[in-house]
Amino acid sequence: MAKKDDTSDSTFVPVEKTLLHITPEKRKYALERCESYKESIADYLAVKDSIPTGRKLAAQYVKNKKRILDVLGGTDDDWKDWRWHLRNTIRSVDQLVRIIDLSKEEHGHIRDVEEMYRWGVSPYYASLMDRKDRNCPVRMQSIPIVNEVLDTTVEKDPETVLYNSPAPLITRLYPDRLIINVTNACAMFCRHCLRRRHISHENLLYSKKDISMALDYVQEHEEIRDVLITGGDAFALTNERLDWILGELDAIPHVEIKRLGTRMPCVLPMRVTDDLCEMLSTHDPLYLNTQYNHPKEITNEAAEACDKLTRAGILLGNQSVLLRGINTDRHVMKKLCQELLTIKVRPYYIFNCKMLEGIRHFRPSIQDGYNIMEYLRNYTSGLAVPTYICTLPMGRGKTPVMPNYLLNINANGKARFRSWQGLVMDYDDEKRDPDYIRE
Repeated sequence: MAKKDDTSDSTFVPVEKTLLHITPEKRKYALERCESYKESIADYLAVKDSIPTGRKLAAQYVKNKKRILDVLGGTDDDWKDWRWHLRNTIRSVDQLVRIIDLSKEEHGHIRDVEEMYRWGVSPYYASLMDRKDRNCPVRMQSIPIVNEVLDTTVEKDPETVLYNSPAPLITRLYPDRLIINVTNACAMFCRHCLRRRHISHENLLYSKKDISMALDYVQEHEEIRDVLITGGDAFALTNERLDWILGELDAIPHVEIKRLGTRMPCVLPMRVTDDLCEMLSTHDPLYLNTQYNHPKEITNEAAEACDKLTRAGILLGNQSVLLRGINTDRHVMKKLCQELLTIKVRPYYIFNCKMLEGIRHFRPSIQDGYNIMEYLRNYTSGLAVPTYICTLPMGRGKTPVMPNYLLNINANGKARFRSWQGLVMDYDDEKRDPDYIRE
């Protein structure tokens, strides 16, 4: 006997009785309208395939990997070990010149910078760099240039830590949440780092005593419901130390969620091991914010790491930094946000690069970021649209900068909007009769 068609169940209404009839004229209008949508993104469609992405460059990255292993004397098994990458972080010009092309002038500039600021690149992240192109977005984020020491005209130190630390290792800027900085160690020292003066030149694992004092502060303040563990990089800690911190937070009744700040899914995805994910899965609910700044960083390895984390129940967000010459092209930022969604990472924030000493050459204008947000909001899905953030001076916190689509509301309950296509339209916002509102 043939299997009964599920759609023949009496709970279903025959299709011909429920669909609206669309006339040929209406169908023609819909087709023309949809064609205009395609035309509105013709500029992106023309360039999207030329934007380099990590997965397109996979074959080149494999070649780079082999060259770096030869330089460092490593094996394929070493490459899979995140601890090997940390032990073999590229920190000297003599090593670097064997991995990418550097002029003698660049040699000198790097040595000038390293007297003031720390630098270092994980072998994995170095494999994403273009060997010859000085404007490679990965190279620009990781290799020092002379601008860092020439820039002495702006703020030397963020005052966030100095005036907003009520207990050791804590930064608190908001009523119900705070940061605990657990280490200064990272797998790669970003050239745009806001904490460059606190990174120093040696890896420091902050003492259990200081971390315990930070946890005691959280315990004593019942309004704190959200704690971010960062550094440095939270994943620079051992699984055991991270497990202990998260376990202590689990035991505090008023802490509702924990968050981790780490760039390792981007710069050292090998850190995301099965053991790490198994441990993290025991500390639900747990959120993780990482930082991808360019589509070149969305590699097969990054996708695998993010997949492991999400399968462990970790919710992933991305906090990009808007960096001049790296991701200030609106098509590049759109491609980045769309690529992030394909690896199950939700674009969360785009930060305007702060005005701090040594990083001014990265800073775009606020208008640049505003224009990107206008474009993203109109021409890609809402899931791919992060919030654009300017962090105000004196530790006054993150402030969103968004295009304004509500133009005004008048006394007669009429609102005027600007649509994503630029059309100005009125909307009836008249209040409902109180008689219809239940007490």
